[in-house]
Amino acid sequence: MPTPRVLISEEASKVVDELRTVHGPLMFHQSGGCCDGSSPMCFPKGELMIDQNDVWLGNIHDCDFYMSEDQFNYWKHTQLTIDITTGRGSSFSLEIPLGKRFVIKSR
Repeated sequence: MPTPRVLISEEASKVVDELRTVHGPLMFHQSGGCCDGSSPMCFPKGELMIDQNDVWLGNIHDCDFYMSEDQFNYWKHTQLTIDITTGRGSSFSLEIPLGKRFVIKSR
């Protein structure tokens, strides 16, 4: 069985559960450097248009996770873990009003 490309921490999963109760099904996209730098952004499923330049990395806690092909070429040899931290970011990601933000860790 291949190693998953993307994982999610237990604490981040709890935030996803909280967001899902308000917004319904969710999705993630690894931002490409605007606003909060390069952060995982959470949206209601289908709100962000995915196209041929996006790569599906996997499904974490019932959420599809995508990133641009250019970023994927840089990160393709790493395993990413979505985590959560306290602090407001400046993106449009759904967790921001909670005073939290998703972060990405690589190995």
